[in-house]
Amino acid sequence: MALSSSRPKHLLRPILRGFHASARALARVEPHEFSKPSEYLGSWEPAAEPREAWARLDRLRKGYASEVRELRRQYAYEVQLLQAERQRKADARAEAARAANQERKAAKLAAAQTRAAERRAFEEDFRQTLMKERAEKLESWRKKEKRKEEKKAIKKELLRRKSSMWLSEDKIEEQIQTAIMQTTPL
Repeated sequence: MALSSSRPKHLLRPILRGFHASARALARVEPHEFSKPSEYLGSWEPAAEPREAWARLDRLRKGYASEVRELRRQYAYEVQLLQAERQRKADARAEAARAANQERKAAKLAAAQTRAAERRAFEEDFRQTLMKERAEKLESWRKKEKRKEEKKAIKKELLRRKSSMWLSEDKIEEQIQTAIMQTTPL
C-alpha cells in the first residue's frame, strides 16, 4: 500500500516512530564485565644479569605452559561432561522412542486382534445364516418333491382306476366314438 500525500502526518507518526531509534536508547550502555588484568602483563622487571633474566623468562614460560595445560585439562573435562550429558539425553530419547514404539505396536496388535475377533464372529454368523438358508431351501425342495410324488401317485392311481374299469362291448363303441370326437390332451 503506497503512502499518499493526502494522509495527515499525525496518523503516520506512530507508524514511523517504530523505525527510528531514540537518542536515549542509543546512549544507554549495557553493563560490561571486564576480565581481570593479566598477571603477566607488566610483571616483567628487567634483571641486572642476562642469565637471571633468561631464568625468570624460562620460569614465566613454564608457569604459563602449566596454566595453559591446566586450562586445557579443565576444558577437556567440561567437554567430557557435555558429551556424557548429550549421551544421557540421547539414551533417554531413544528409550522414550522405544517405549512409545512398543506401546504403538501393542495398541496395533490389540486392534488387529479385536478386528480378527469381530471378523470371526461375523463369519460365524454368516455361516450360521447360510446354513439356515440352505436347510430351509432343502426343506422346501423336499416338500415340493414330496408334493410332486404325491400328485404323480394320485394320477397313477386315477389312471389305474380308470384303466381297470371293465367296459361292456356296447359301451366300448360309444367310448371310442367319444374319445375320437372329444380329444383331451394328457
